[in-house]
Amino acid sequence: MTYQEKLSEIRKQMKADHVAAYIIPSADPHISEYLPNHYKCIPFTSGFSGSAGTLVITHDFAGLWTDFRYFEQAAEQLENSGFELVKQKVQHAPEYIQWLVEKLDKGATVASNEKLLSLLLGDMISQQFSAKGINLTSKDYLSPIWENRPQLPAEKAFLIADEHIGQSVSSKLAAVRTMLQKQGADYHLVSSLDDLAWLFNIRGKDVSYNPVVLSFALINQDQAKLFVNPDKLNNEDKALLLKSGVVVFAYEEIETALQQIPENKTILIDPKRNCFAYAKLIPASVRIIKAINPSTVLKAIKNETELANTRTAMLKDGVAITRFLKWLSENIGKTTITELSAAAVLRGFRAEQDGFIGDSFNTISAYGPHGALPHYGASEESNSEVKAEGLFLVDSGGQYFYGTTDITRTIPMGNNTEEESTDYTLVLKGMIDGCKVRFPKGTCGYQIDAITRKPLWDYAINYGHGTGHGVGYFLNVHEGPQVFNPTATPVAVELGMITSVEPGVYRPGKHGIRIENLVNTVKGVSNEFNEFYAFECLTIAPISTKIVKKDLLEASQIAWLNEYNALVFEKLSPLLNEDERAFLETETKAI
Repeated sequence: MTYQEKLSEIRKQMKADHVAAYIIPSADPHISEYLPNHYKCIPFTSGFSGSAGTLVITHDFAGLWTDFRYFEQAAEQLENSGFELVKQKVQHAPEYIQWLVEKLDKGATVASNEKLLSLLLGDMISQQFSAKGINLTSKDYLSPIWENRPQLPAEKAFLIADEHIGQSVSSKLAAVRTMLQKQGADYHLVSSLDDLAWLFNIRGKDVSYNPVVLSFALINQDQAKLFVNPDKLNNEDKALLLKSGVVVFAYEEIETALQQIPENKTILIDPKRNCFAYAKLIPASVRIIKAINPSTVLKAIKNETELANTRTAMLKDGVAITRFLKWLSENIGKTTITELSAAAVLRGFRAEQDGFIGDSFNTISAYGPHGALPHYGASEESNSEVKAEGLFLVDSGGQYFYGTTDITRTIPMGNNTEEESTDYTLVLKGMIDGCKVRFPKGTCGYQIDAITRKPLWDYAINYGHGTGHGVGYFLNVHEGPQVFNPTATPVAVELGMITSVEPGVYRPGKHGIRIENLVNTVKGVSNEFNEFYAFECLTIAPISTKIVKKDLLEASQIAWLNEYNALVFEKLSPLLNEDERAFLETETKAI
C-alpha cells in the first residue's frame, strides 16, 4: 500500500465515523522518545523517519508538524506521500492544536489514539478544543490498515546485580515511597521505560539504542506491581524481584489494575510520562496528583558506583574514538571512505571494548554540508564520500554494561577555509566555557545554556538546539529532568548529574560544527556567598586543535584546552599500543 493509499483508507474510516481530523503523534503508551517498531506510526503512515513530529489529517489536508532539525529530511521523505511539511516555529510545541481550532467548525470531532497522547498533551488538546466546542475521541485508524504490523518485542530482559548499580530495588522503592508520602499520594503509576529500568534494576532490548523493557508499574506503600510480559524474566529474576517486594503481572493487566484502584484514594501521575487513555481508566473518585515521577529526580543523581563505572566506560570509549581518528587520518584519500562506512568502523572499534552492548543512538556521521543538519542520519541514498578537505562531524555514543556515552567531535579533514576555522574556534570557546563554568548551588540549566552560547552570541551566531541533556547510566542517552536550553525549566543542576555540553554552528549548504563532552556536577568551593559547583569532564577523547585560531581564545580557554588534552593523553596512553600513543601525543599537543 502506498502512503497515498494509506491516507485514503484513513480518510474513509474518518468519514464513516464523522471525524473531521485525525492526530498521529510520535509516541507509544509509555510516551517514549525512541519507539518499538510496533509503534512507528509516523514512518508507516507518511515515510518520515525523524524522532519528533505529529501528523494531522483532515479531509482536505494532511501535514507533518516538525521542528527545524528535520525540515530538509522531512521535505525529502514526504515527497509524493500526500503529506506536506508544516514548519514548527517552536521546538516541541503542539502548534497544530491552534491550527485545528482555527480550521474546524464548532461541534466537529477530532480523533486520536489516546494511548499515544501524553496526559499533558491530552489535557491541553481537550482544553483548547472545548473552548470552541470541538470534541476529542479515541480511535485507532492504523491497526485496520497495517498489514504485518510488527509484534511487540519479546526479547528477554535481565536484572543487574546491586554491586554493579550501587543501590538495591528495595531501597529505591523506599525512596520513592518517602516522596509519595510527602506529596500525599497513596498510589503511583509509572509508565516511562527508563524510570522503570532504573527502579527495578532491569534492562532489556525492546527499543533500539535504549536498553529498556516494555512495562508499567503501580506502586503503593505496601506493594509494587510490575506489569511486563512474564516470559521476558526467568524464574530466578522473578524470585529476586519478589524478595524486593515486587510482584510480576502480565503487561496487559495494567488496565484492569488502574480500574480497580480503591475509591477516594490518591494517585501520583507524571503528566508528561503517562498516556491520556490510562489516566482516564482511573475511577472518578480517585484524586490525581500531577507531578514529576519521583524516580526521574532520583535517577538523575548518580551514585558513586554509577559514576565510577561511567568513568571506566568513558576510557573505553576514548580508546575507540582515538583508534577511529587514527584510522581516518591514515586512510583518507587512499581508500574510499563514506559516512556510513566510517560509522561502521567506529562501531567496530567500540565493539572491541569489554562490556560494549551497542550504540546509544544512531550515529550522526555527517560530512561537509550534511553537518549543517543537526540530526542528520546517513542513508544509502544520502551517503557522501568523506574527502581530505572540509569538516566531518561525528556524533556517536555507546551503551556499555557500566555506562552510557555520547560524544561529538568535528574533524578538520584539510584545506579548511577561514570561515570554518573561525566557526570551529567559536564553538570550541562555547564548549570550554560551558565545561569550566563555576556556578552557585541552585543554578538552573538555562543559565548554563546562556554562558555556553555567549562566545557565539558575541559574533551574532546562535544554534537552534539545546546546549545539553541529561544522560542515563546504561540507560537512555536523553534523560531528564535537567536540561541546558533557553527554556526557563526550573530544575537545579545537582551534584552527580551527568549532562552534555554541546554548542554548535550550522551553515546550510556549507558545514556544521558541534563539539560535545559529558560532564558530572561536582562540589567546587563554599564561602560566605554560597556553595559553588563545577563540572568534571567525563568524556576522555582528544579535541582537535588543527584549525583553532588561537587569537580568538582567551588565556583561560587555552589553558583549559591544553590541560584537557594533556589529561586525555595521560588517561588513554596506558591503554594504547605504541603507534596509537604516538598518534594521540600529536593530537593532544599543547597550543
